[in-house]
Amino acid sequence: MEEHVILVDELDLPQGKMEKLEAHQKGALHRAFSVFVFNDDQELLLQQRAKAKYHSGGLWTNTCCSHPREGESNLAAAERRLKEEMGMSCELLYGFNFLYKAEFEDGLIEHELDHVFFGKSNSKPQINTVEVEDFRYVKLEDLKEDIEMNPNMYTPWLRICLNKVIEHHITL
Repeated sequence: MEEHVILVDELDLPQGKMEKLEAHQKGALHRAFSVFVFNDDQELLLQQRAKAKYHSGGLWTNTCCSHPREGESNLAAAERRLKEEMGMSCELLYGFNFLYKAEFEDGLIEHELDHVFFGKSNSKPQINTVEVEDFRYVKLEDLKEDIEMNPNMYTPWLRICLNKVIEHHITL
């Protein structure tokens, strides 16, 4: 099935839609979301993206992320993808959004207005191996230190938003 993304302006107002790969080839600004799930030990559930993904394969990133479909709320999309990628569900709370642009070695460009959601769960993920290679839990301080030492092991959007995630997580 051909996937489309919702094109937006910097205020998140819809500007139409575009096929997902084309949007990443052209660097078109589109709507996205990222989910950060923590356990009772305040550890963040990370996923390692499947190596076969069209970009950032094998890199470590937040619990899950993707794009809402036309007519789907950001929250509903985040809940759907959490179930599809990690085989789990939990209550998700909206945190913040951020705009970023990152270019990849394969020529693709992520240009997204990313809506961040937080959740809490002690459930063991049942990963979808088409999407996810592996998972692990990590303390935010350890993650921040590892990203500083090994930035190429992590996705650009995680590196970009981590400080804001840390700020918001403290207030949750």
